[in-house]
Amino acid sequence: MLYFEDFTPGRRFVYRPFEMQAADMIAFAGEFDPQPVHLDEEAGRRSILGGLSASGWHTSAIGMRMMIDAFLGNSSSQGSPGIDFMDWKKPVLAGDVISGFSLVLEARPSRSKPQIGLVKFRNEISNQSGEPVAVSECSVMFRRREGGRP
Repeated sequence: MLYFEDFTPGRRFVYRPFEMQAADMIAFAGEFDPQPVHLDEEAGRRSILGGLSASGWHTSAIGMRMMIDAFLGNSSSQGSPGIDFMDWKKPVLAGDVISGFSLVLEARPSRSKPQIGLVKFRNEISNQSGEPVAVSECSVMFRRREGGRP
């Protein structure tokens, strides 16, 4: 179990690769982002994206799952107060294999809740060519060991 004290600046958590399947991309888009470039291969090819592309929201949802698998699922996470920014850098196309990491930028104890610490992460997802496709920064609240004592 990872606690606030385990998230030291510079620590990196690596994501396992994930292959983006056309059927899953279309299903997600049909439910949450039904734009033609996310629903139809030909419409995607005719667009500036170059093919059937995942919704940025789908890429971000997969990124969240990658974070869960890499470290959040085995942590004392108490949720997040929000995302500082999220940039979708490059289209994620059907068949792309994405991977990435979360990097601890800073960590500080909460001023108002001594049993909690705040950790700021930079999250990067890249395609199989190593090209960044999504970058975000966010903070996550974690319980501290022993109610605030290391």
